[in-house]
Parts: sequence; C-alpha cells; structure tokens
Amino acid sequence: MATPSLRIGIDLGGTKTEAIVLNPAGRELARERIATAKGSYEGTIAAIRGLVEGLESRLGATASVGIGIPGTVSPRTGLVKNANSTWLIGKPLDRDLEAALGRPVRLANDADCFALSEATDGAGAGFATVFGVILGTGVGGGIVAHGRLLAGPNSIAGEWGHNPLPWPEDGERPGPVCYCGRSGCIETFLSGPGLARDHGEGLTAEQVAAATSSSAETALARYEHRLARALAGVINIIDPHVVVLGGGLSKLERLYRNIPALWDRFVFSDHVDTLLKPPLHGDSSGVRGAAWLWPGQYKT
Repeated sequence: MATPSLRIGIDLGGTKTEAIVLNPAGRELARERIATAKGSYEGTIAAIRGLVEGLESRLGATASVGIGIPGTVSPRTGLVKNANSTWLIGKPLDRDLEAALGRPVRLANDADCFALSEATDGAGAGFATVFGVILGTGVGGGIVAHGRLLAGPNSIAGEWGHNPLPWPEDGERPGPVCYCGRSGCIETFLSGPGLARDHGEGLTAEQVAAATSSSAETALARYEHRLARALAGVINIIDPHVVVLGGGLSKLERLYRNIPALWDRFVFSDHVDTLLKPPLHGDSSGVRGAAWLWPGQYKT
C-alpha cells in the first residue's frame, strides 16, 4: 500500500487534544482542537478517531497518523509508561488506535515530537544534532541526529529532567521531592512550578517572569544558573550543534542571552559553539512533530 502524502499529527495533551494536517512540503492544510477526554481511555480512543475521520472527510484524502503522547510506549511490554495522563498508563495505546483507525500509527513522546519538529523545518533545521528542550509544567527533551529521532532501548532518550541537577550548591541539596520518587531532579528546579516554588511568594512562573521586583530577579538569576548547569551536562554528553527551547518558559528572551554566557564555565571544552535558540514553531511544534513521524522518519 502506498504511503499517504498527507500527514496528520496529533498532540494528546492533558487538557486539550490538537490535530494538524501537513502536505509533503510541511504546509498546514487544516487544524482542529478539542478538549481531551480526561480520565477516560475509551473516550481518548474515540476522540482521536473522530478527529482523524473528520479531517480526512474535510480534505477528501487519507493521511498517515502520528501522535505525541505525555509518556512513552515501553519496548518491553508494549504498554504506555511514564505518562502524567495516568489513564493511559498500562494501556496498549498504539495497538488500540491502529484497530480504531484501520491503519498503522506512530507514537512518540511529546518532547520527542517537539525536537523532531524543530529539527525538520524549525530552528534546528540544517543542524546535524539537535537537542529539543521542554521547560513547562514538566521538563523533558528529545534528541534528533541527522534527521532521525533517537529513542534507545528503553525509549527514554533525552529524558534529562529526571537526572540530578549538576554541580549542586549547598542550598540546593537534597533538592525538592519529585513525583518520580527521588529528590533534586532537574525538573523540580527548572519546571514552571519549580520556578514558582523557588520564588516562594505565591506567584505563578509566568508572573515571576513578568515581575520587576528584586525577589523575582533573584529567582530568575538562580533559574538561569541552574539551567546553564543542566544544559552543560547535556552538552558534555551529546555535544549537540543546537539546543532549542520549548514550553512556556522558552518565551523568556533573557535566557538566550544569559545561558550561553554562563554555561561556558561548566562545559568540558575550551570553547562552546553550541547554539541556544527559541522555537520557530512555538506552541505548534509538538503537533507538527507528530505529523513528521510519517513518512521517512524512523525511530532508531
């Protein structure tokens, strides 16, 4: 059977599910967003089926389907793991979607989809190695090398958010407790809730970022130092050509000035040529990356 030329990408979020249709050149043809069937596995399957059927009916064509999920599929069991949308955990989501849609589907972690989108036709296009970062409610990441999304045997490549914060200072040990059961994970410091907790005056991360008070400036300076250390650890391991930031905190313009000035002292090199960039596709990167899972993009 010939591979469809159109691609449907779906971003299955905790509160919203968004779908997009791309043509072979990456031009958006259609987009639709619905509320996620929160807490209902069967409702999630039905909602995705409805989105796909509705878009294909509107365009009069069949498309490939790629889906970004807030977790990943375990290579050992074939079931969803590590999902903060807990109703997906332990379910054969890919198999059930294939049965519902009558075709193969490809699933990837939502941070992987972000990285793939920005590496394919976004801020990382043309670079051999791209590390895509999510700085939002959680902290995630994805690695794309020579146009290929890396997964690894455990399907956790790029999950830097659940490593310990590098070079911790005295006041950072043992660090906040993480939902994964450990303390001091990068996510607990660099997520939006982590920034808000560190500021400690009842503001959200967005409010801290917009504030002009000395306490907000101090919290943001600490955040930048921690982000520089955390990214330096990634650079020391995979040495990416470019790091692209995504998620709500990626909108902080000061990060792109300040982080490269800080990470030099932690990277094991005489000079750091890695670039730090904002996303070209912004909030659309996740859903676009899901679409780019087909065709010709294979997990290795």
